[in-house]
Amino acid sequence: MALAGVSVKRRKKFKVTTDSKHKLRVAPNLLNRQFRVNEPDCVYCGAITYIWTSKGWLYLAVVLDLYSRQVVGWSISNRITKKLVMNALNMAIWRRRPASGLIFHSDRGSQYCSTDFQRMLDKHNMLSSMSRKGNCWDNSVAESFFGSLKMERVFSSMYKTREGARRDIVDYIEMFYNSKRRHSYPGYLSPREFEKMMALKKAA
Repeated sequence: MALAGVSVKRRKKFKVTTDSKHKLRVAPNLLNRQFRVNEPDCVYCGAITYIWTSKGWLYLAVVLDLYSRQVVGWSISNRITKKLVMNALNMAIWRRRPASGLIFHSDRGSQYCSTDFQRMLDKHNMLSSMSRKGNCWDNSVAESFFGSLKMERVFSSMYKTREGARRDIVDYIEMFYNSKRRHSYPGYLSPREFEKMMALKKAA
């Protein structure tokens, strides 16, 4: 193999992020795969993924606006707790100031079903929506984002520290994905370009 210049493609480490084996209340699937949204800050989706580093696992929670596919909130931690998803939603609320009635869609993991997270949704007059059990397609927009992140950045990187991974992930989200990466859904514009263009059209 060395003489031929080939190497084994290593299997990526796997980590479960969705703990649906709990007795917490599960919200109905209000979204029902209606991923096309005509106005900003009407429907958000959230999810958690994992990134391996030489120092151990790192967890990323994101909140995406289905209108433009922009990541409007994120949180990174070495612990997968309800605080992780609450911090991501807090960032989205601080940045966007959504009106009452927004639908927040997620899987039925214990972090999203937790009493504290559900109280946070109630406090901001948001409606909780959750995927069916074991059905990743019900939250495919968030899963697609994670696929892009890992294929375009994470899988080609060997993170020696959690802090190095964190910096790289934030750079991908803010400097590339939101600002430059073109998507077929919003007419091959980046999420921020799409939102600016639509805002100009409405103002005209």
